[in-house]
Amino acid sequence: MRIQRALLSVSDKQGIVEFAQGLVDMGVEIISTGGTFAALRNVGIDVIPMQDVTSFPPLLGGRVKTLHPAVHGGILARRDVPEQMEELQSLGIQPIDLVVVNLYPFAAAVAKEGATLGDALENIDIGGPTMIRAAAKNFPSVAVVVNPRRYPEILKALQDGGGNLSLELRRELALEAFGHTAQYDSLIYSYLARESGLLDMALGSDQPGEVFPVQGFLPMVKQQELRYGENPHQKAAFYRDIYPPADSLCQAEQLHGKELSFNNINDAAAAVEMAKVFAQPAVVAVKHANPCGWAVGSTLTEAYRKAYEGDPVSIFGGIVACSRPVDGETARLMAEIFLEVIIAPDFTDEALEVLTEKKNLRLLRLGALADPPQDRWWDWKRVKGGWLVQEADISRDSRDEWQVVTETAPDEKAWADLEFGWKTVKYVKSNAIVVAKDGMTLGVGAGQMNRLEAASIALRQAKEKAEGAILASDAFFPFDDVVKLAAQYKIKAIIQPGGSIRDKDSIAAANEAGIAMVFTGRRHFRH
Repeated sequence: MRIQRALLSVSDKQGIVEFAQGLVDMGVEIISTGGTFAALRNVGIDVIPMQDVTSFPPLLGGRVKTLHPAVHGGILARRDVPEQMEELQSLGIQPIDLVVVNLYPFAAAVAKEGATLGDALENIDIGGPTMIRAAAKNFPSVAVVVNPRRYPEILKALQDGGGNLSLELRRELALEAFGHTAQYDSLIYSYLARESGLLDMALGSDQPGEVFPVQGFLPMVKQQELRYGENPHQKAAFYRDIYPPADSLCQAEQLHGKELSFNNINDAAAAVEMAKVFAQPAVVAVKHANPCGWAVGSTLTEAYRKAYEGDPVSIFGGIVACSRPVDGETARLMAEIFLEVIIAPDFTDEALEVLTEKKNLRLLRLGALADPPQDRWWDWKRVKGGWLVQEADISRDSRDEWQVVTETAPDEKAWADLEFGWKTVKYVKSNAIVVAKDGMTLGVGAGQMNRLEAASIALRQAKEKAEGAILASDAFFPFDDVVKLAAQYKIKAIIQPGGSIRDKDSIAAANEAGIAMVFTGRRHFRH
């Protein structure tokens, strides 16, 4: 189909003048509206105003310009159906062969500081999506372009094709167009759901299934293509939400180092969540999305040193997240070993001077790492053909709700270690065991098929440092074997959810060994 008449109406005017001039040079007649019409007329391009086509001026302050049979008839008429073409001719409607439209910048409008619901509603495009969908529906006869970056490609295809575009290209453009409108509608849905409190309703309900929307949408944009996925033979890309929270890894600024990999991003996202758990200076080292060393201190340097000492083997090649800006002293310690990524709220000039000596080390700045953690968000897990959606496990467990179930009660030092251990074990993959003391992890047992093996790994890692330490478990003990093993390493106190039908066996074993045991009444599985 030869392109003879085009409708141009764009919010993003990047490249539109050059594209329109290229069309005119090929003898294409152009119709346009509003700001696009003005931009083209101002540079001397011959363009027909929309009201000359519709015989109506723009209505309602510009809300109605293109919603007219003269426009949509011209777009939707099937060229292969003679009756439809005859109908157009009888009504004096000329076919429109090319539709070039992109939509009001809704996402940018609602992201502005102080943006109101009224601002959002005024930036919901109606005529644009209607024209796009009409043209895409009729792609065997009409071409639709929504992406300004494709203008040079389309012009060349028209020049090479004698004013024609292949059916294959029109089909491809239609697919892109439907994706454009689907994304746009999901943006609006997500914004209105957030503004109406639908998210808070679901997260705050005792029966969330009753308020989860029947349909869910995930508006995403590609942030970057990746060299490969978990393994070199897997293709991969990184997408971000349209409205990512400030403390999301998507908001991080890369200051130095080579491109992030799939595994870097996965591990770094986990590290960001962990780094925000403690109010005091904290450092967490992550390997395969599990913490391998985690500590708090009076300074970031102290926290890093303790995190490193928690597992000086596993931290090698790991990812480190900090809850405070990295200073020169801490940077010099970090530079002593190979690290993949360091994430922090900021880096001093001295720290950058030290760390940028390492060519491949990725440095990410994420200011919100120093802020309190976000209270609520959805956790999505992909399964083949579907999604699991749940409230993220960000509960703030309180010591006041815990129960000492043994004859021996923890002293104040043990209580502090128990609280530290309980905050950290919830971020370890189940079955999960953490051994901790003095504000640092000494051993981490992650992802085992049975709890005894997870405890064995954590205690063997802690070795003689386990004496006087605490042991934290993300779930209850079905048997007393973990308590008996802990007693061999002279563990001082244990914290676990409780709730097994054989709790009395574990309590008896703890009493026999003089170990204090605390039940939290809440588990924290992380599969």
